[in-house]
Amino acid sequence: MSRPSAGHRKSTTSRSIKGEYIETDTGNKVSRRAKIEGTSNIMLAGRTVIMADVHLRGDLHRTADTSGSGSTTTITMGKYTVVSTGCTIHPPSRLSRGQIHYYPMKIGDHVYIGPECSVSSVSIASHVHVEPRCVLGPFSIVKENVKILEGSVVPAGMVIPPGSVVGGSPARVLDEVPEGWGAGGKAGETVEGGELRDLQFRQLLQRYLVFIIETTLLRTVNVDDANNLWQQSYYQVLSLD
Repeated sequence: MSRPSAGHRKSTTSRSIKGEYIETDTGNKVSRRAKIEGTSNIMLAGRTVIMADVHLRGDLHRTADTSGSGSTTTITMGKYTVVSTGCTIHPPSRLSRGQIHYYPMKIGDHVYIGPECSVSSVSIASHVHVEPRCVLGPFSIVKENVKILEGSVVPAGMVIPPGSVVGGSPARVLDEVPEGWGAGGKAGETVEGGELRDLQFRQLLQRYLVFIIETTLLRTVNVDDANNLWQQSYYQVLSLD
């Protein structure tokens, strides 16, 4: 397991790649435009992507560890997880005797969190797809193979059962995911209902087309720049395998 470098500084356990992302030795890719606080309290298992304008609040950790282990790990993410642009990952908290106590959150493998989501769940299991602009309230628990629809507001403390489709504000169970959803794929592949890779390629194509349109209108298009952009974006998608 590895931790993102504090302030995106270079270390012996990470290496920079050209473009927007810094890559760690275990294949995590962290945007240079992400805001990560309390990096020593954040654990990324590997092959996880943290996109631009994501805010990880690793600084909000327990002041004392009652288990005696001395650990202050606040946010733990499994493998092949993607946190999209503009998300905030904020550990849940509770007011007790006039003091705010923060509790660790755990996010599983093959989890996709869409753009502009606010997450304060205490636990998100593996193979979960969260669509854009969702709010996951403090101490909510999301079981495995769950799809949360766009704009959903999951109340504090809600437990979402496995295999559910959830939506609404407040969120409620609307349906079940199809049989085999969130499973399968070759070893090491980013899979969650077969939707994540399609979404990544759509974002890649959109980014490339916007670049071409803007530079063409300004009559400053450069073929080498366009090719470099395509290659960097294409690498970011394929390297998730």
